Amino acid sequence: MICPVQELAGVPAIASVPVRGFTWRAGQRHRPGLQYLLATDRMHGFESLAERNLLIALDFTGDVMEVLSQPFKLRFTTADGSENHTPDFLVLLPDTAVLIDVRPRHLIKDKDLVKFAATEWAAGAVGWRYLVVSGWRRQVLTGLDALSARRRPMSDLLGLQGELLELVRERPRQFGELMEATSMPAVARTHAVHLIWHRRLAMDLTQPLDDATWIYPVGTA
Repeated sequence: MICPVQELAGVPAIASVPVRGFTWRAGQRHRPGLQYLLATDRMHGFESLAERNLLIALDFTGDVMEVLSQPFKLRFTTADGSENHTPDFLVLLPDTAVLIDVRPRHLIKDKDLVKFAATEWAAGAVGWRYLVVSGWRRQVLTGLDALSARRRPMSDLLGLQGELLELVRERPRQFGELMEATSMPAVARTHAVHLIWHRRLAMDLTQPLDDATWIYPVGTA
């Protein structure tokens, strides 16, 4: 389907398919793959580890309704001639959509800036937001990777999640202290990580997740 930018919002985004296929071959320099998102309960394609990291971060936010990889190809004209650009992701949220490009800061060239500017203009024309993800704060990716290991549903036959929530409701506690205050510290650790991923407990993601990490009630970190 080909349409002008002003009609882009009227195209059923959910019907789109990736512009490029996610292929593997010997000697390639990038790392494509598929990443499962709890938010959508399905796999999503990515073309690099940087894109995979973004998918994990999106899954953590909790507001994502849909993520579409390489949703369309944008064709535009500059003073130097015709250009085209395929954004990496279109993220559908409850009240808006966000178009996202992922490019490590040291790999961004002048021609990329032109493509990003054109994509930002196109997104704004249809009422979407636009982001270029060029890097992460220290420890964020390590923390999200650790938390994502416990994102799937867990049974709580021992009632440890209730214990954790009640203890933190009394006052913020360091992770190690919080675990020792429960009836089964070794088992409580997995439930604490699960609660942080699902945003029922809070921590500062710019800090490493260890026994010294402060854990807060949601909304106070």
